[in-house]
Amino acid sequence: MTAPLTPPPPPHEPSYDRSSHSARQAPPVPVMPAPAAHDVAYEQDGPGMKSEVREAAIVTVGVALAGALLGVLWWWLAPQVPLVSDGQAVYLRDTEGEQAVGVDGTFTLLALGFGAVSALVVFLVRRRGGVPLVVALAVGGLLGAVLAWRLGVWLGPEQDVVAHAREVGNGVTFSAPLKLGAKGTLLAWPFAALLVHLGLAALFGPRDPDPFEQRFVQDPYGAPPA
Repeated sequence: MTAPLTPPPPPHEPSYDRSSHSARQAPPVPVMPAPAAHDVAYEQDGPGMKSEVREAAIVTVGVALAGALLGVLWWWLAPQVPLVSDGQAVYLRDTEGEQAVGVDGTFTLLALGFGAVSALVVFLVRRRGGVPLVVALAVGGLLGAVLAWRLGVWLGPEQDVVAHAREVGNGVTFSAPLKLGAKGTLLAWPFAALLVHLGLAALFGPRDPDPFEQRFVQDPYGAPPA
């Protein structure tokens, strides 16, 4: 009589490591390029209100002082308005002339150019917008236009027309004082500065971070929080 045979041991089954299997099966996580250090610092902290106000004050003064150059150019380029006296009254020598309109037009074109250039220079220096900077451009442009107006009048012909007519004599043509007929032209500089700066800031200024992009970087598979 023979003893019962012992059944062979079952084949060895490899242990199943759930963590290693998950690690092997998980797709690679996309790596987004990290923003530059200065961009991160600006987005988190910003330049600071005190710094913005200080920069705005500097911009206001600088833009306003540029009005001196505008005043000199206006005095140099504006057409002369010819006058003549008969000993009792002063008349326009050319009653159909458009020199007076040309004086206002010259100031307007120069102010628009100065406004565009000042906005471009400020944007290239700061590369961003901001309410204090925009207000500084507007206030500085208005002050610069007023300074240019008064300086051009001061550099131009004598303001006392009667005394000037007596000085040159009867029948002699002389130039009228330099003046702005339409005071609204003083707004040309700040208007152009605001328009150009806002356009540059919208096209080339820094962008706010996209919240959806940040969420994708932090949790690319949209897994619910633990």
